[in-house]
Amino acid sequence: MTSAELLARAAIGEGKYAQAFPSFGTERRGAPVTVFTRISGGKPIRVRAGITEPDVVVVFDATLLRLVNVVEGLKDGGILVINSKKPTSELKQEFGGRWRLAVLDATRIARETLGVAIVNTTMLGALVKAVGVVKMESLLVPIRDRFGRLADRNISAIERAMEETGVEGVA
Repeated sequence: MTSAELLARAAIGEGKYAQAFPSFGTERRGAPVTVFTRISGGKPIRVRAGITEPDVVVVFDATLLRLVNVVEGLKDGGILVINSKKPTSELKQEFGGRWRLAVLDATRIARETLGVAIVNTTMLGALVKAVGVVKMESLLVPIRDRFGRLADRNISAIERAMEETGVEGVA
């Protein structure tokens, strides 16, 4: 939810319309959570329902790849962003060529940059590189507001993720 909120705030800072909201079912604590973010460059967003045909899917935890069909509903030509140690070539075989694929080991970057394996901002950097939906500069105010004295480390995690994320596939 943190990444979705930061992304929405950055988009709003650029003059776009945005919303971010989670979807919780009856799952137990620690179960996979789905979070939606909508961004519109021109018109206000009136819909508040979950997204069934996303343009982008971001997977923060690679164990979900075995538990959930992460590409369900993903539009052809969409983008799948995955936090994984696996090489892009292996993930490309698994998920086919219908989508662009962006992969990085966000957990490693988070540990090295932040000192903890919390990948929120690291995955945000991968998303920004893969999609370009907001500018890096637009993230600075929301990051500084949210993280205070830890903002610089989170900004470093975003920058490293943008450098290290590999993006392949259909354009």
